Amino acid sequence: MEHSATTTVQSNHYQRPLGSGFDAFSTAEEVIKGIDLTGKTIIVTGGYAGIGLETVRVFAEAGAQVIVPARDLAKATRNVSGIANTTVESLDLMDPASIDSFARKFLQSGRSLDILVNNAGIMWVPLQRDARGFESQLSTNHLGHFQLTARLWPALKQAGHARVISVSSFGHHIAPFDFEDPNFENREYETLMGYGQSKTANNLFAVELDRRGKAFGVRAFALHPGSVNGTDLGRVAPMALFQQMGTHDADGNIYPEVAQKLKTIPQGAATTVWCATSPQLENQGGLYCENADVSEIDHGDIEHRYDQPLTLRGVKPYSIDPENARRLWTLSEQMTGITFETN
Repeated sequence: MEHSATTTVQSNHYQRPLGSGFDAFSTAEEVIKGIDLTGKTIIVTGGYAGIGLETVRVFAEAGAQVIVPARDLAKATRNVSGIANTTVESLDLMDPASIDSFARKFLQSGRSLDILVNNAGIMWVPLQRDARGFESQLSTNHLGHFQLTARLWPALKQAGHARVISVSSFGHHIAPFDFEDPNFENREYETLMGYGQSKTANNLFAVELDRRGKAFGVRAFALHPGSVNGTDLGRVAPMALFQQMGTHDADGNIYPEVAQKLKTIPQGAATTVWCATSPQLENQGGLYCENADVSEIDHGDIEHRYDQPLTLRGVKPYSIDPENARRLWTLSEQMTGITFETN
């Protein structure tokens, strides 16, 4: 691991804060101020709840046409009603046929795709498998988005200047990617490890997609939105996990002093919007971002405390390592049966 960490720093020499002028408290509206998205087409998976919904709203108000693929069409339609320039389409990230159908319909429209935000995700769920036997957090958070991006590739390339954004998490610190047993077939299932692995995969996907895509003007970024209050991401997570992290009391209530340190949803959406639209990221990519800036690399020298959300920062070298990224790309092609040729 020492060798790969060294390689990472050399290969990701842009992986350091820019001094963007924004911070953990900046909102999505603040980071997009002055940016006109008129004429742009954007897809935001999971864009009908939490930070995804705020992301959609801010993009639409900046003039973009936004498509919201959703598993729950009724909920999505209800939640985005009132936001101009948005349409809801059917998509289930754990169903390969559904992904293909969504992408086929989009490609048939002839439109180019300026921004793809792979925002949908599940967290800390009990062991579930998709129809192929793949663990659900890996299937939803990475493999589904890998397939979706592959199928939409012609439209991204057609844009000539596109960005693909993967909403990752500080959770990637929990676990590197287990190339030997990604689906927990030979080890006991731990939902935290499954989640951490899937978020590491998000980071690695951005690294390799950017390497392959930049020749066609397609740049990729991964990000940690921050610890955000009011999302439904952890809705099925066991309360014991939150209590173990020191964020909730014995009755399952979040400690008030922790709650007040969490980001609001507009603050939680800021880094997604910044990665997708900021001119500060022109001609860059393959980067992991947080707090509306590029993240620093965490070599084990940052103290992290779950009851102090602002300390949950930095990117682990293994999750941006180019060799790991290439290896994951190959494995993802094998697991999905898709050859994702970026040419």
